[in-house]
Amino acid sequence: MKGLCTTRLWARLLLATLIALASACGPKSDQGENPASASAEKPEASASADQEAPEVESDEPVAGTQEFNGKIELDIRDSTPDWAPFTPKRAKEGAPNILLILYDDTGLGAWSPYGGRINMPTLDSIAADGLTYTQWHTTALCSPTRSTLLTGRNHHLNGMAAITETASGFPGSSGRFPPQVTTIAEVLRNNGYSTFWLGKDHNVPETDVAPGASRKQWPTQMGFDRFYGFIGGETNQWYPDLVSDNHFIEQPYKPEDGYHLSKDLADQAIQMLRNQNATNPSKPWFLWFNPGANHAPHQVPKEWADKYKGKFDDGYDAYRVWVTQRMIDKGILPEGTVNTEINPLPKDVANPADYVRPWESLNDDEKRLFSRMAEVYAGFSEYTDAQIGRIIDYLKKTGQYENTIIIYAADNGASGEGSPNGSVNENKFFNNYPDDLQENLKYLDVLGGPETYNHYPTGWAAAFSAPFKMFKRYSQYAGGTADPLIISWPKGIKARGELRNQYHHSVDIVPTILEIVGAEMPEFNHGVKQYPVSGISMAYTFDAKPDAPTKKHVQYYSMLGTRGIWKDGWKASALHAPLTGKGNFDKDQWELYNLKEDRSESHNLAKENPEKLQEMVDTWFAEAKKNNVLPLDDRSAAELLTTERPSEEPPRDTYKYYPDTVCVPESVAANIRGRSYKILANVEIKDPKASGVIFAHGSRFGGHSLFLMDGRLYYVYNFLGIQPEQVFKSGTTLKPGKYTFGVEFEKTGSGDKGETLGETKLYIDDKVVASGKMRTQPAKFTLSGDGLCVGYDSGDAVSSLYKSPGKFEGGEIQAVAVTLKGEPYKNLEAEAKRLMMQQ
Repeated sequence: MKGLCTTRLWARLLLATLIALASACGPKSDQGENPASASAEKPEASASADQEAPEVESDEPVAGTQEFNGKIELDIRDSTPDWAPFTPKRAKEGAPNILLILYDDTGLGAWSPYGGRINMPTLDSIAADGLTYTQWHTTALCSPTRSTLLTGRNHHLNGMAAITETASGFPGSSGRFPPQVTTIAEVLRNNGYSTFWLGKDHNVPETDVAPGASRKQWPTQMGFDRFYGFIGGETNQWYPDLVSDNHFIEQPYKPEDGYHLSKDLADQAIQMLRNQNATNPSKPWFLWFNPGANHAPHQVPKEWADKYKGKFDDGYDAYRVWVTQRMIDKGILPEGTVNTEINPLPKDVANPADYVRPWESLNDDEKRLFSRMAEVYAGFSEYTDAQIGRIIDYLKKTGQYENTIIIYAADNGASGEGSPNGSVNENKFFNNYPDDLQENLKYLDVLGGPETYNHYPTGWAAAFSAPFKMFKRYSQYAGGTADPLIISWPKGIKARGELRNQYHHSVDIVPTILEIVGAEMPEFNHGVKQYPVSGISMAYTFDAKPDAPTKKHVQYYSMLGTRGIWKDGWKASALHAPLTGKGNFDKDQWELYNLKEDRSESHNLAKENPEKLQEMVDTWFAEAKKNNVLPLDDRSAAELLTTERPSEEPPRDTYKYYPDTVCVPESVAANIRGRSYKILANVEIKDPKASGVIFAHGSRFGGHSLFLMDGRLYYVYNFLGIQPEQVFKSGTTLKPGKYTFGVEFEKTGSGDKGETLGETKLYIDDKVVASGKMRTQPAKFTLSGDGLCVGYDSGDAVSSLYKSPGKFEGGEIQAVAVTLKGEPYKNLEAEAKRLMMQQ
């Protein structure tokens, strides 16, 4: 009887599939315009205090179009061609190549050119050939800074108030580039350059990170000829989520064969340059190289971390004192610069997750663990610098180095996402789930390897961002915004090994490149009038004296509820912590600093200069109005990351997946967070030894998987990588035949850390074969975007019980469905039919 029922089920499944295919071919309704475009028309959205944003016009001709000036007759023999309108523009004779290298999460006090303890031989050599900037700043977070480097506009004008995953549906926080901004890549390509992007993106809307979604905001539609890297905010360095140009791919080889993302990115960069040089050697290029370093997970071959054994045993408190003096000795900081306190915010303002535990309060095991975490971070940074060195060596061997502008920088201060105790799985931070020190100590000997997704504690974030207050995410203090920047161009910059102390910001890189290559940002692009560039060119500093006055006059800061303003050497900072959810921004107290005399922002002058402070606060509000900064948002990470956002797909309760398709990114996969759910799979076992993954979503650091092993059915929910895994398995061996496998999780409550509690049942057809209590994660499986797979487990395996890819063999998976309705499990086969038939 069961076989007959299953046969009918399969027949209905096939019918449902045909209906779905027919529906997919039908007409689609218009999606409408990007909502950010309408809001961007407001005249108050400008690029600086002195400029008003232009009104949007769409009736102008597209920039660069030319009339045909030949002659057209009936016969081509009587006609005269004109190739000018159809010939790509050539770059100016002698135009330089541009190599922009952007690290993640690196404060001013980390790297050797600035006096830090992390050796960066490639960067040292570039600094010796060029200029080291001591007062270059960023937005304090990734996506926003990268947007400024792409467009030269302030991050809110780019719709990038924070990372794309926190988009809130306001003009400054849409998570999408509006049509009023053009990228530097598009400008350069229109001026005769080849354009390449390697590594991290993180400027694509979360819902667009999907095979079937719009590619409009992907690199190859933002002015880049080629892309190879990862689209999200971070990825596993051993098992990355890779994209080549416009499609998802599997990594070329595994860690056991020597794979690491930094190496792969350098390999791909060199190959792209070789190919370009082979066919178009006279054409200059722009290459944006964005390694995963130094963002978590901090992962690196062990021998590179071992190079730093014992070098951080003195602890982060001592390191701050040591490196600040080193920076003074090297001239990076002025004489008399004071080291700021390590926990500067009042308790009623501070975020407890950002607290720094004094080094002397740690026990010996904690000191060993924290020191090793710093060693791994340092090794990760140097290893990646060595891979970049291979690119530099290639340029020198091919005679391209002298006329290549190299811009080597970082996107924000060192990261405090590791919590006061550090983490072996950074995904806990994004789930608002506390780390357990004893759990972390178990991984001491394998830190940095595939077994961990580690991140050092907040103390090292404060140390590597010395001498300033706080770190990444804190836009009001230089600990979040002061970053390394080194520029070399042997053919175009005479100075060698010199410092430049002018105050600048990441919005200033694009206008610098434009001035160097002799190009302009278009007034109109694709029929839309463009925002003026927010930044100013830094090219004047190439021939300036180290302490020549800066030509920049004002720069606002705003990030996750924090805010500050710099104006002509003065700085005002609002006392507020990010991600606290406290709000009450009108009650924030403001501090005032004179950076000409107090580079580290250590002496608050607010009481002595109330009029100056008011002037600065008024300037912040003026800049905020002109740059679409409001409303401010300090909601918690868990609340931000779990907010539902618009999608091209209408909301639904049932998701159907099929084998032999790409893994579905988490941003668009069935969202089981905090809900009851069911997983149903129709499978035929043809071989008694059939085994492998039927369904998997996530990785060893958080996820769940349904699979066959040793003739038994397993369901594993891996809660944030915390051992032991939650395992449910059948007690009997499965024989060949057609089955419906199922998992039912019924939510019964919530834990004190935000986790969902409930009961799980594992089914074979209509029989419960395993059951028990289970907990599920409050937020995402991982920020890196490990996808939902059918028939295999991509990248890093969800469960330690099998190895990836764990491809299903010895049978056939027809389909898998996930329902989020949370209804009681009644009749599995009837439920399967109903779910699969839904359209």
